[in-house]
Amino acid sequence: MKLFLLDAYALIYRSYYAFIKSPRVNSKGQNTSAVFGFVNTLEELLRKENPTHIAVAFDPPGGTFRHDAYEQYKAQRQETPEDIRAAVPIIKEIIAAYNIKELEVPRYEADDVIGTIAKKAEKEKFDVYMMTPDKDYGQLTSDHIFMYKPKFAGTGFDTLDAKAIMEKYELTSPEQMIDLLGLMGDASDNIPGCPGVGPKTAQKLLAEYGTIENLLENTENIKGTLKLRLEECKEQIIFSKFLATIKTDVPVEFHKDEFKRKEIDAEKLSALFEELEFRTLINRVLKKDGTPANPVRITTTHEAIQGDLFAELLPPSDQNIDINSYSGLQELKDIPHEYHLIEKEEEIIDLVSKLSKQEFCCFDTETTGLDPNVSELVGMSFSFKEGEAYYVPVPADFEEARKIVEQFRVFFENEKIEKIGQNIKYDIIVLKKYNIHVRGKLFDTMIAHYLINPELRHNMDYMAETYLKYRTIHIDELIGSRGKNQLNMRSLRPEQIKDYACEDADITLKLKFILEKAIQKQDLGNLLYEIELPLIYVLADMEYTGVKLDKSALSEYSKKLTLQLQNIESDIYRAAEQEFNINSAKQVGEILFDKLKIVDKPKKTKTGQYVTSEETLESMKDTHPIVGQILEYRGLKKLLSTYIDALPLLVSPLDGKLHTSYNQTVTATGRLSSSNPNLQNIPIREDQGREIRKAFIADEGCVFFSADYSQIELRIMAHLSQDPNMVDAFNEGEDIHAATAAKIYKLPINEVTSDMRRKAKTANFGIIYGISVFGLAERLTIPRGEAKELIDGYFDTYPKVKEYMDKSIAVAREKNYVETVFGRKRFLPDINSRNATVRGYAERNAINAPIQGSAADIIKVAMNHIFDRFNRENIKSKMILQVHDELNFNVFEDELDRVRKIVIEEMENAYKLIVPLKADCGKGKNWLEAH
Repeated sequence: MKLFLLDAYALIYRSYYAFIKSPRVNSKGQNTSAVFGFVNTLEELLRKENPTHIAVAFDPPGGTFRHDAYEQYKAQRQETPEDIRAAVPIIKEIIAAYNIKELEVPRYEADDVIGTIAKKAEKEKFDVYMMTPDKDYGQLTSDHIFMYKPKFAGTGFDTLDAKAIMEKYELTSPEQMIDLLGLMGDASDNIPGCPGVGPKTAQKLLAEYGTIENLLENTENIKGTLKLRLEECKEQIIFSKFLATIKTDVPVEFHKDEFKRKEIDAEKLSALFEELEFRTLINRVLKKDGTPANPVRITTTHEAIQGDLFAELLPPSDQNIDINSYSGLQELKDIPHEYHLIEKEEEIIDLVSKLSKQEFCCFDTETTGLDPNVSELVGMSFSFKEGEAYYVPVPADFEEARKIVEQFRVFFENEKIEKIGQNIKYDIIVLKKYNIHVRGKLFDTMIAHYLINPELRHNMDYMAETYLKYRTIHIDELIGSRGKNQLNMRSLRPEQIKDYACEDADITLKLKFILEKAIQKQDLGNLLYEIELPLIYVLADMEYTGVKLDKSALSEYSKKLTLQLQNIESDIYRAAEQEFNINSAKQVGEILFDKLKIVDKPKKTKTGQYVTSEETLESMKDTHPIVGQILEYRGLKKLLSTYIDALPLLVSPLDGKLHTSYNQTVTATGRLSSSNPNLQNIPIREDQGREIRKAFIADEGCVFFSADYSQIELRIMAHLSQDPNMVDAFNEGEDIHAATAAKIYKLPINEVTSDMRRKAKTANFGIIYGISVFGLAERLTIPRGEAKELIDGYFDTYPKVKEYMDKSIAVAREKNYVETVFGRKRFLPDINSRNATVRGYAERNAINAPIQGSAADIIKVAMNHIFDRFNRENIKSKMILQVHDELNFNVFEDELDRVRKIVIEEMENAYKLIVPLKADCGKGKNWLEAH
């Protein structure tokens, strides 16, 4: 029999902080991170381990006997985040719906309750698994009591028995964990221990003396300051051991039948999940008929079922899930509707006539795949009246298909008819292949919802459930789930597709009416109608046009880098005096810290593995040549796999060009992102990154033209803060970083050294992102004292910048959001949190979001204006790439001067700041030369 005892608060905190940078917030504004993470962890446990018995232990409200004995016990801990406080009652309701026993005993911590139950259950022949990341539980382990630790920063669990605990902490018995904590203290619980005694010293003392009591009775055998510390702190050490001891005699009974795993209360759990908007969990945990998808199966066989802890973090299109219906949502069969299949010539003529008379109409395309540049049209659906829609199938033969699509040209290219869609950019690109150029005002429900709730999901299924309480027909129901057995829409008969396609158009139309009211209510109309929606046409044209790639140059460069990688690999093996897997973080850690001992106290993860992240290794580059070699190896490996070897595979066989996809609804700040490939992350400063840019080339008879904003975020900071020193520096055309250095170091600008300028530049950009003294010291590899002087000097130089930062935080605290110069909102629900860590994230976003978001909005305005000018002035050249603050063009040589004039004019006049916007430009055969 297997009994699992869960430390509730340890798991709740872990779940909450796993989502701290991207919190899960539902349509009610409720932060559900802690609840969602806890339930996923619970589900993964139930699937993998199938326990026969289970309970969840909570700390009681108020203090415990340890607080009575020691007022400072856990006093250093920050205030519990409000979202966790709100989550606990909900989690308790969910546990009750799972029919899992809840444990809570006044005046005793969950540790003590779990310890007591574990020892009692062990006597009744149970194997007990204590589920917690807390190392203190190691003292309880035995042949039948185990720690079951969630893995750090990922899915899965580590099981630690008494032997594993003894090996990990170099102890002779699990009980020595209490003595270890008593000697070295425990910062997480504010247990003092003995000052100056760390883990290694404590382990050495316990190896010789066994227990704290024996050690303190024999201090005459110890020499130097350690002897003095132990004798001076004798009472404190004994008291620390008392605080670290998990009690096993709590007044709580173990009646095994009460802990037995029971059937889920499916109705209650479904109602809770529906209220929380846990759509995928409803279907993963509960079957369509309302019974548990994961029923109790009493067996001792270990089932290695891979968990999926963070499935809902993925974009909905990337989730390989089976979404079944559940109570509370209407379906197509429940509502009146008229969906028509249009196949005959006279029906098509009649439909086109109807469409041409509309002021607005929603349309959608069904295709053979997800890539609009290569997918073929299977059919089109239209809806201009709620509850009514039309589906027009299109044959596989391209010429026959083109003839049908051609009949709808009068609708698609009618500028007076508003076109409505969900991710309408996709449909516009698909139709370009059939020589149809969609025109007119657009309304995209995905983008509208993104502006209203940027942190939420924006797929139609989610919005239908949230706003319409309606469950749509899902694509998996038509063509099956992902994998080699998935069908193609082309394989289905039109009758099979009709309802699905018509519903898409109908539901999108219904959502449009709801969302446009919300847009108006939140005063987001200008942002939507003047910036985001016109940008769809710009991005569709860029994606369809694509960019030429020099595949042979990349192939040659791949061979060169592969050889270079092999040489570095040999250098690393020589430095390590052995071969090992350089791609294994575990083996790298063992080489660096166990064998070479490059630092005295290396960082470790919560699971005891050495930290070998890029940031950590960068800070150790000077300790040993192997560190720099490993960093160089990793950089080249990533460059090869992510870009040099991957980019040629993405080139379209149809036109030999690379067609990236631009995403308007991904980043919370408003910046565009790109995928397949992600161009935003191409390294530009390193030599290898420059070689990648060299492979992006102009078409035959054209030049590659590049223009980018100069220090746009600092210029926006000057505009928002109105700091006179910063404004004057920009208005006088000074080098802002040199000017900053001159003022900080109180020198004439011509005496500023390159190192001073470098530090000032880091401060300039770091301040925008809320950099701390510690962060600046780390980034510049300077002492913290110097970093503090640099930040203090910065604020003395630009006092209004500090005022702006404080004001931004104050505005966010009042409104719960901040805005860009165009009114884009960044919601910050944690800005008033009493937890400093949580509040700190929100405060940094309050400072940065208006700056970064305004920069994103300005370049979008510039893109719209340039695109319009090109069309009005019959420019054949094309905008082909956007990367951060940079725009790139494929330009016919005879149009270069006109293009340069248009681009610079529109970029520099996109928005009127109190300092000038400045765009730099260049040209060449490729991206590198132009940039």
